Amino acid sequence: MSEAPLILVVDDDPASCDIAARLLERQSYRTRRAGSGAECLRIVEQEPVDLILLDVMMPGMDGFEVCEALRALPGGLEGMYQGVSEFLTKPINTHELYARVRAQLHIVDLGRQLQTVERNLRTLRTRGAPPPSRR
Repeated sequence: MSEAPLILVVDDDPASCDIAARLLERQSYRTRRAGSGAECLRIVEQEPVDLILLDVMMPGMDGFEVCEALRALPGGLEGMYQGVSEFLTKPINTHELYARVRAQLHIVDLGRQLQTVERNLRTLRTRGAPPPSRR
């Protein structure tokens, strides 16, 4: 059985961060918390996360600047090439949070599957296998 997705919750308001993380944990997601953009970047460099729930309005480095920094990391961050996918407003609507997180995690999973297929196709091509026939 695979491990539950890891969601990084980033918010400079500790109460908001804690509420969002606890809601996600109720749905059996693993969470990490960060109180700033800089802390978010440190965590992402240390361990892979499946999804980032990121506050936009933060002192120092706002959410958009964090997104830019994530794209600039060596190797990039999976999924960051497409940019911000969703916006949620505060206070958090629990049902909306759950639905959007499930949808985003599904998109992440599909992207990983596509990368695997592309990697397998490249391997076949380098071995000299003929391309698959089109019917």
